[in-house]
Amino acid sequence: MQQEFDYPRVYLYRRVVQAKLFIDNHYADKIDLDNIADEAYFSKFHFIRLFKSVYGKTPHQYLKAVRIEKAKQLLKAGKTVSDACFLVGFDSLSSFSGLFRRMVGQPASAYAEAHQEQQQQIAHKPLAFVPGCYAYQHGWLENSNFEETDR
Repeated sequence: MQQEFDYPRVYLYRRVVQAKLFIDNHYADKIDLDNIADEAYFSKFHFIRLFKSVYGKTPHQYLKAVRIEKAKQLLKAGKTVSDACFLVGFDSLSSFSGLFRRMVGQPASAYAEAHQEQQQQIAHKPLAFVPGCYAYQHGWLENSNFEETDR
């Protein structure tokens, strides 16, 4: 008898996960709440409640978060801000820029510049980016040339 009560919950959960995977796979397309809810075979309002109960955010909030994360990856890979904007499914550079700033805490251009600068620093002094505990554990700090000394 216990399985009879669990089945509907599992079935609903699978449909919500199916919709989440739809967002993950189609984030760059022109999708909206109707498309996503249709994918899960739910009415919009019931779907929003279920999705939020499972993932802690609405489908639209989740879609925005996925797009911003993908944009961050593209910026790290050297894409321009406008390329990243349109590649992840935004139609407007200004709305993308404003959302990126709100969600990441800095403008997309500053994010890209900071990443490029960090990559240059890593290329110039790679050992400065090795955690001290790791270097110590591997004996790099004892009698090595990895540290500067006061001789």
